[in-house]
Amino acid sequence: MAKIHLIGNAHLDPVWLWQWQEGFAEIKATFRSALDRMRDFPEFVFTCACAAYYKWVEENEPAMFAEIQARVAEGRWVIVGGWWIQPDCNLPSGESFARHSLYGQRYFVAKFGRIAKVGYNVDSFGHHGMMPQLLKKSGMDYYVFMRPQEHEKQLPANLFWWESADGSRVMTFRIPDAYTVRDTEQLTHHIQKHGEMAEAEGAPYMSFYGVGNHGGGPTVANLLAIRELTEKGCGDIALSSPDAYFAEVAALDPPLPVLRDELQMHAIGCYSTHSESKKYNRKAEHRLLSAEKWSSLAHLLLNLPYPKQQLLAAWENVMFNQFHDIMGGCSIKEAFEDARESYGEALHLGAKALNAAMQKISWNIGTMKPQVAALSKEKDSKLWEQDDLGVPFVVFNPLSWEVEALVQANKMLAGAEDDTGAPLPVQKVRASRIDYDDKWDTLFPARVPAFGYRVFWMYRDKAAAAKPSTGMLRAEPYALENTYIRLEFDESRGSLTRLYDKRPKKEMIAAEAAVPIVIDETDSDTWGHGLVRYRNEIGRFADASIQVIEEGPLRATLRITSRYGASVLRQDFSLRHDSPDIQVKATLDWRERHRMLKLSFPVQASEPQAVWEIPYGYIERKTDGQEVPGQQWVSVSDRLAEGGGIGIVNDAKYGYDVLDNDIRLTIVRSPIYADHYGERDDLVEYMDQGIQEFSYGIIPYAGDWRDSGIPRKANEWNVPPLALWETYHEGPLPQSAEGIRVSANNVIADVLKQAEDGNGWIVRCHEAAGRATKATIGLPLHDREWNADFGICEVKSFFIPEDRSVPVSEVDLLEYGAR
Repeated sequence: MAKIHLIGNAHLDPVWLWQWQEGFAEIKATFRSALDRMRDFPEFVFTCACAAYYKWVEENEPAMFAEIQARVAEGRWVIVGGWWIQPDCNLPSGESFARHSLYGQRYFVAKFGRIAKVGYNVDSFGHHGMMPQLLKKSGMDYYVFMRPQEHEKQLPANLFWWESADGSRVMTFRIPDAYTVRDTEQLTHHIQKHGEMAEAEGAPYMSFYGVGNHGGGPTVANLLAIRELTEKGCGDIALSSPDAYFAEVAALDPPLPVLRDELQMHAIGCYSTHSESKKYNRKAEHRLLSAEKWSSLAHLLLNLPYPKQQLLAAWENVMFNQFHDIMGGCSIKEAFEDARESYGEALHLGAKALNAAMQKISWNIGTMKPQVAALSKEKDSKLWEQDDLGVPFVVFNPLSWEVEALVQANKMLAGAEDDTGAPLPVQKVRASRIDYDDKWDTLFPARVPAFGYRVFWMYRDKAAAAKPSTGMLRAEPYALENTYIRLEFDESRGSLTRLYDKRPKKEMIAAEAAVPIVIDETDSDTWGHGLVRYRNEIGRFADASIQVIEEGPLRATLRITSRYGASVLRQDFSLRHDSPDIQVKATLDWRERHRMLKLSFPVQASEPQAVWEIPYGYIERKTDGQEVPGQQWVSVSDRLAEGGGIGIVNDAKYGYDVLDNDIRLTIVRSPIYADHYGERDDLVEYMDQGIQEFSYGIIPYAGDWRDSGIPRKANEWNVPPLALWETYHEGPLPQSAEGIRVSANNVIADVLKQAEDGNGWIVRCHEAAGRATKATIGLPLHDREWNADFGICEVKSFFIPEDRSVPVSEVDLLEYGAR
């Protein structure tokens, strides 16, 4: 029998069928038990992940934490995982995974003097294909997981090399059977079975034992049984750890198969269960990144103190809520009430940091026009009322490229100008208020520099508005049209019957699109266990009403309201004067139970190719109708020579399927809370009942999806410009400024933040289109510029020292020297 490494552990769900307060107590109890077992069994080794758990114990039971520190130093308590929590490994953004590593590993270094070497997510429901790179750049060369299990995904072996698109590779082990073992009979069976598997595969194996989920860990009975097996000479077994296991395998260097794929699928319903927490997750991720960017620029420009601890506290909330049973939507109702509070705190902390930075920058922009300066010397205040001099309105762009957007100012205005004095077109649009007869806002086009801002001048009475310089725009009772595309809708069903792209002169949809389809899932549990797709259609929304609610020089909008049973879906389809992209804002009042709602988009494609965004990358998958996770966008195009297709971007959804040429975006599910095929009765409660809001975009394009700009457009959809009204004042800053320059269109700068050591700044970028490229990156406001080579889907982090005489250097995700 080959050597079996017995891994004593306790899988700890801080939230699942209980709230975090109970999880807190179970973590303390489990850690106490593990320490007691170490005292009584000198051979015992304990393995445990999740920095958040250690921080809880440190703050609440410092004496026990000191014991753990001593056992870690002794080598018998082994830290694995390197992340803040064991998150869902599909739904958090790429940068969220980077933060799990950054904050988790740095916590371990600060408290234990070491980082975790082994990535460890034993209960997460699937693992995206870019994880090897994120692990490798976080100091982890190895990975342990359990799901998907053998019946869900066949692998060439349970021990293999896992490689991501950029070429990063980690040695990976899939746990056979289970991460917990309770009784002696099961333990003995697993040891024998895993020994046979090790012999067959020609490499050592790990076998996990201990009570888990609600905590507990290895028991006295477990350890006595192992001691008895050892005394009886039951094979070559040892109490061990993942660190020791991978060290032995690395020394043996056996030939291992290489997997270049994602590790999916388990519990497909978790990609769309509990819409609210998923929406807040997306919103909080972007809020905190924007807050970091503007806090960084406010410090660099004006020495505003960087709110490091405030932002860290917010990130800790977001990371905790990414735990797989919260992010996956399979916990009890009370757990999601806690998550709402936690996301709310994170969003508010981000908003405070963001506002402070924007206000600091805005207040220091010179906004004194010559005529304003002249009037300011006059004593007669009535002179101010005789001329509409304009009010400064500062628009901020958090993205790393120049953005052209329609910005809504919350006043009814007659005209607008940019900072050069050029007049801009404006449009009256409905506001969210009805203050006597004041219910109108003003829409205007804004071109704003990358990571930058620009001042626009807004006029109450002065008609400084210009006509749009690009093309035509019109709304008809059942159609929208501009220079680029024409949309037509069915008047009774409300579906999109035509999407004609005038540029390639091509019909872009193969059948009715934006169709709300109702799926039956009565036989499904909360997780969607045992399923691979949702295609049991039982109805479609219909009985539609259509009305034109906006028509002007900048934007035209049709409101389509349709119904199914007691549920109502309202979709506002908008078309801009200067873009072929269709913007849809939706409000759903959902009253169905054990049902799912999908939106269908059949793309005109003879040989469809489907590509999804995944964390810090993308993946092409089969068009077989299987329910899959994705991030902000999905694209289906034609493999034929002329190419072309449609991308769907969204602000709150993560579940998709594509069957042949038909994209379906999963909008909502309504299973019972935490229902694992339990006994259902009249007292159960259903998820996602009532009103929810979301938005999506339909992006038609010609040619290759890599040239479509979809990754950028998805970010523009999720991160619109921000704006502040200002007053007249002198200031050292110009009325327009650019914060970053990136020469390559396929390289996105996601992060600008203060370095954790406080002695410089971090810029993190990733390649988004699957094309190796060279890029020049610059921070004009910091007088810095450097060059970098990016491989396919490569993530790079750069350290910009405060001392400008020290060159920019590449670092890993932990902000240490590059590995």
